[in-house]
Amino acid sequence: MMENSNMLLETRDAETIMALVKNALDIGRPHLIVELLPTEMCLHPDQVNSFAIIDDAFDYLDAKVGYRDLPGRGPDRPIYYQHADEFLKALKQANPLTIKNNSMNLNNLENLKKEMKNLGFSKELQEKMEENMKNNLPEFILKDQIAGHKGQVDINIYFKQSGQSENYYLNKYDLALNEGKPLEPGQKYLVISPSETAGKNNVWKRESVAEAIEIFKKQPGNAELAVGKDAAHKEKLASMEEGKINYIEKDFSRIFRNPPLPQTIWVERGKGFTASQSVNLIEGRAVYREDMLTQGGLPYKAWMKLDLDGPRDRHLNYNMSQYHDPSYGFNLKEVLDKFNIKELETPKEREKLEAQLKNGDRPTITVEKNGEQVKLHVEAVPRYSQLNMFALGGRPEKREQFLKEPSVNKEVTKSKGKEVSATQGLGV
Repeated sequence: MMENSNMLLETRDAETIMALVKNALDIGRPHLIVELLPTEMCLHPDQVNSFAIIDDAFDYLDAKVGYRDLPGRGPDRPIYYQHADEFLKALKQANPLTIKNNSMNLNNLENLKKEMKNLGFSKELQEKMEENMKNNLPEFILKDQIAGHKGQVDINIYFKQSGQSENYYLNKYDLALNEGKPLEPGQKYLVISPSETAGKNNVWKRESVAEAIEIFKKQPGNAELAVGKDAAHKEKLASMEEGKINYIEKDFSRIFRNPPLPQTIWVERGKGFTASQSVNLIEGRAVYREDMLTQGGLPYKAWMKLDLDGPRDRHLNYNMSQYHDPSYGFNLKEVLDKFNIKELETPKEREKLEAQLKNGDRPTITVEKNGEQVKLHVEAVPRYSQLNMFALGGRPEKREQFLKEPSVNKEVTKSKGKEVSATQGLGV
């Protein structure tokens, strides 16, 4: 590299160029030919060329050097070869402020956005992720809440920066089911305690009931646990005096004494249970996966369900039950065909219903009851090769009343009818 060429690397495009060079490294093109502009100008992304083979890089360099005698070429426009690793170091040294404040790898950001999207996390969460990455935090947690059929599901998504690079990784998230009343828009759980400043209070705001309960229990003196938009508009859930709990709202008592524990969901490069599937799992429903792998790397398909009635493992997670397809014997199409469900009459609606059931959802179906069409919720139960049905208010319905009349019984009825007619004809 030419002397003093480092000073020519000062550029407002340092962040973009770093991302391009890092991407070149990732795809196996580490050999760079850099063509610098005159000193009064700065380096642009299109002046950095990458090659997979060093000989190709030098062939390109030789061709460029051959044009130095043309107008605009000369010693003030140096061109040189450099390995990508060395170039990145030089670029960082020449742009300390830019790199320090904008060291985020744009390719890493786009990959994580794609992973977040594949896992079903919102665009707002993706924007929060980008903001944290720009701040170059070594690790951070994003929080979300999803309303389920049984309550509010609190989600924590964990990001950690690599010790060897600036890249961030999303390897897991966890979720916990709060079976109480979900938070309304704008509401938070509030922990309120007197401040050292007379007439003022300390207020902690949390969206997770478990976190709020933990903070409340750690208060040494008087405190209140509430829910609301702010301290002036709240509903009291619990209180304590001199560090001793003296009130718990009746409907909140069970949650307060047994706060929900989180379930860890592991992911790899955006592959794993999506957010909606995980919500369905923590609420006790089964999810169908076609992309499972054995420890030996062999693919298989299975219905997956958390064993919520069994003990948790040493990491305090529920164990996962699996019902392999087709060996276990649960055929969703065949089970659906046993019932008089209006949505099954249309191929498009049938496909949608099957996809929802495989996702672990509780979709709405139309059936006939007492001569009238009614709406019900339905869920797949692979363990018993069955469906569960519920009224829209949550009350279980007997599935047998919605079964089609068995074809065998129809044939028997027809046969009996013929026999009766025949005997009557014979005058018996």
